[in-house]
Amino acid sequence: MRINRRALLGTAAAAAATSMPLVRARADAPSLKIGVLTDLSGPYKDLAGPQAIQAVYQALEDYGAAAKGLKVEVISADHQNKPDVGAGIARQWYDRDGVDIIVEVANSGVALAVAGVAKEKNKVYINSGAATSDLSGASCNGNTIHWAYDTYMLAKSTGGALAKAGGDSWFFITADYAFGHALQRDTTGFIEASGGKVVGSIAYPFPGTTDFSSMLLQAQNSGAKVLGISNAGTDTINTIKQAKEFGLTMTLAGLLLFISDVHALGLETAQGIVLTDSFYWDMNDRTRAFSARLQKKFPSARPTMVDAGVYSSTLHWLKVTGEAGVPFMKGSGTEVVARLKAKPTDDDCFGQGIIRADGRKIHPSYLWKIKKPSESKGPWDYYSPVSFTPADQAFRPLAAGGCPLVKA
Repeated sequence: MRINRRALLGTAAAAAATSMPLVRARADAPSLKIGVLTDLSGPYKDLAGPQAIQAVYQALEDYGAAAKGLKVEVISADHQNKPDVGAGIARQWYDRDGVDIIVEVANSGVALAVAGVAKEKNKVYINSGAATSDLSGASCNGNTIHWAYDTYMLAKSTGGALAKAGGDSWFFITADYAFGHALQRDTTGFIEASGGKVVGSIAYPFPGTTDFSSMLLQAQNSGAKVLGISNAGTDTINTIKQAKEFGLTMTLAGLLLFISDVHALGLETAQGIVLTDSFYWDMNDRTRAFSARLQKKFPSARPTMVDAGVYSSTLHWLKVTGEAGVPFMKGSGTEVVARLKAKPTDDDCFGQGIIRADGRKIHPSYLWKIKKPSESKGPWDYYSPVSFTPADQAFRPLAAGGCPLVKA
């Protein structure tokens, strides 16, 4: 298929935030405020971070907020991958700084904490970067929506496909926090459902681990056919690089691999790995159009599935704002989220979709295989399609998640 740098960085210590109002709105226009809580300095910076912040501005631009007389301020902060820091920022934003909605949050532990604060303050939180399926399961609430992907989707698409293709024995290397454990748990379910088994796993300290050599040795010695890489960002990059350097003979399952990771690895190293991604910049005319717009601000990168989720969710929120009005959107968070759920979604990143009662945004997922260098036709031409999971099958069944919002 053929189908970044005036960066609007929210750099600061965790409690600090940058502020950039959308220009040219009427001075007397009603005001709304979006808080982008993300990783600006850690292992998830390249898959979210500054480009995710820019995705919010792209949504404002594409919606035409200023031209419509809507004044929106965007602030950002670094959660430092610490749940207490993220929760503290969220509480300050909702209580003191007048933030109406928090978006992004690329860390499952932080996301669960922020979801709790949103419920406590009756505000709105839309997650794109955190993966744990618990956000729409046992930990769901009426103030939170989970947008781009989750551990169940990743496990079903990647783990399920490899298990059915003969990968019947697995060893996991897992980031020791909410995301890593949720991804291993959900993948294990599909492995066992296909008659396979998990022969071993190692949970390593997150963040801060960079040397995976001893874990890779244990994985190789386990006799497992597949290495389940249950981490993300720079941890995934380091795991795969070291596996290749070590000469690991197992099949590598990148359970959460982003195009930014593939770019950092290079096709020589990453070729042949299968991954799940609900968004790829070169997938169709609409994804290419969105990517081209965002690329003007970040010419050296392409949007990840997190960036796409931030854009898509912000655009949907703006559309509902246009229908419901600013006073309503500044009111009860549960009423706003109910209104967001009631409206079908449609955008250049994911096409048409819906938001279920449990807060899970529904759209298709796609299994991809990373191309050989000889197969790539140019920069960022990295993925070949393998299979497609329809929207109504891509995510966990509504009744199976244990979300208290779902009526029995």
